[in-house]
Amino acid sequence: MRRRHVLTLAAAGAVAAGCTPQDAPGAQPGVAAATAPPPTLGPGGLAFPEGFAWGASTSAYQVEGAAAEDGRGPSVWDTFSHQSGRVRGGDNGDVAADHYHRVYEDLDLMKSIGLKSYRFSISWSRVLPEGRGALNAKGLDFYHRLVDGLLARGITPVATLFHWDTPQALQDKGGWEQRDCAQWFADYALQMFYSLGDKVGTWLTLNEPKTVVQLGYTSGIHAPGKRDKRVANVAGHHLLLAHGMAVKAFRASGKRGRIGAALNLSPVYPADSSAGAAKQAGLVDDDENQRYLEPVLRGRYPAAWLAAQPAGAPVRAAIRDGDAATIGEPSDLLAVQYYNPIYVTASGGRAVKHPTTQATWLEVYPDGLFDVLTRIRRDYGDIPITVTENGMPSTSDEQDDDRIAFLRDHLAAAHKAIAAGVRLEGYHVWSLLDNFEWAEGYSQRWGIIRVDPKTRDRRRKASAEWYRDVIARNGIQP
Repeated sequence: MRRRHVLTLAAAGAVAAGCTPQDAPGAQPGVAAATAPPPTLGPGGLAFPEGFAWGASTSAYQVEGAAAEDGRGPSVWDTFSHQSGRVRGGDNGDVAADHYHRVYEDLDLMKSIGLKSYRFSISWSRVLPEGRGALNAKGLDFYHRLVDGLLARGITPVATLFHWDTPQALQDKGGWEQRDCAQWFADYALQMFYSLGDKVGTWLTLNEPKTVVQLGYTSGIHAPGKRDKRVANVAGHHLLLAHGMAVKAFRASGKRGRIGAALNLSPVYPADSSAGAAKQAGLVDDDENQRYLEPVLRGRYPAAWLAAQPAGAPVRAAIRDGDAATIGEPSDLLAVQYYNPIYVTASGGRAVKHPTTQATWLEVYPDGLFDVLTRIRRDYGDIPITVTENGMPSTSDEQDDDRIAFLRDHLAAAHKAIAAGVRLEGYHVWSLLDNFEWAEGYSQRWGIIRVDPKTRDRRRKASAEWYRDVIARNGIQP
């Protein structure tokens, strides 16, 4: 019996732009790069393809801070995190990792590790405080400084347009429940293409629409805090429609480069050998993976998923003629985000078969990454893939050997997928910095760089030193 898996895509493309001055006025002192000769692979080491894009990822609300500075408007996460009981410890992202003020220090840290690629997100409400209308010059200037600093240090910028932080002004108009939000997003995307498109060569439209649907609109534990599966599916459709409209806007802009979506995919397996478990696993796979992969990569919703929607479900009316074709506007790459597998019982429940982390939902199964990547190739062809998120929280502040083991095992799975013919171009660890971890606040530390929760001072963890050696040797040791 064939097991059904899940997939994700990520994009790490080359940047076509010239160098800019490395240190702008007001730059903070950097971290000196290592001068020792690069290590070499020993017996049993796994070498990655030449030019492999070793990177790290962050997102705007989780690291930037400066929530009310330089004209930035509030996002749904500003509103949500300031509501009592929404975030562990009453935390919020007002300061986060203070990346907005420490951008040059962070750029130098990236260079000191040897990063080849950096995947970040643009705060929609920082560049468009109302979500629409005239650009906020000061907010846009921050991203110019960030991108120029990356290019000057030989690091490829990979820009994500939406990482869950819908402008509150648009949420007040209905947000993703409204079809108009897809057009608002496409208009914003086009402004970013014209503003940064001569410097940014790889664009990602949406980060994990599934998470917005499941946690923001179904369970309500993420912003905007809705708890209505019917509304969630409508929001999910409008998110995917926004993706397709943004891809069309990119083509119309005439800018060079590549564009795709970042999908979090989980391989779905029957929890046992029963026919019931196999059937339920197929249904879960449709909802977890296929309802995103099929529209984005094939321009159609899975027939089984559509059939499962009740006759009066609002999503049926939300899907209009031509929408699927728009969503399926050809992408240049797929960004894949992998954290955990899903095991499904005959009753449709979940089983846990592997160790978990401080984030109890994160069941550690590196072979799942291999299954995800090879499934994409098998089902969707030779599309370029970049892993844009993979990582774990560690309770160890600096000597995070558990994270090193996690990354090593997942990179070995990625190497195995490359050997099997997968066109994997890069890998981005989540995350570069300890940050605001959404509903968990600052209770979980996902970064390879420690950020002091009080001073925001930075220090490389053992995992950062390990990753620096991986990048230098372009491979991992056993």
